[in-house]
Amino acid sequence: MQRLPFLYVTDSPLGGRGVFTINEIPADSLIEICPAIVLPEWDLSQIHKTHLHDYYFLWGEEQNQGAIALGYGSLYNHSYEPNAKYILDFDRQTIDIYTVRDIEAGEEITVNYNGEPEDSSPVWFHQPNYKR
Repeated sequence: MQRLPFLYVTDSPLGGRGVFTINEIPADSLIEICPAIVLPEWDLSQIHKTHLHDYYFLWGEEQNQGAIALGYGSLYNHSYEPNAKYILDFDRQTIDIYTVRDIEAGEEITVNYNGEPEDSSPVWFHQPNYKR
């Protein structure tokens, strides 16, 4: 696992916990490489019955598997105006987090759960603090 040393997890105004930075991070920077625990297709129906339902990533070329990100990977909150993105590396079984713009010191790091930073498709949950 590789992660910038000045990240931290604390309560988020978006709800629950989130990942924040003590230092500024320039655009196009690698924030974290999160090892992934890959779940076979038959486990996906079971994960929906657990608390992990909100913490897994769709995985595989056909997105018929799931993956749990280790490190801080499953704690990045959603935003329709994210300052970071995730890249699924199926070969290395990692979820890599990169900045999409400069991030200020003290700012929460967010990703768009739809996969692409500009994708404004509805997500599976509604929370009033999220911007569209």
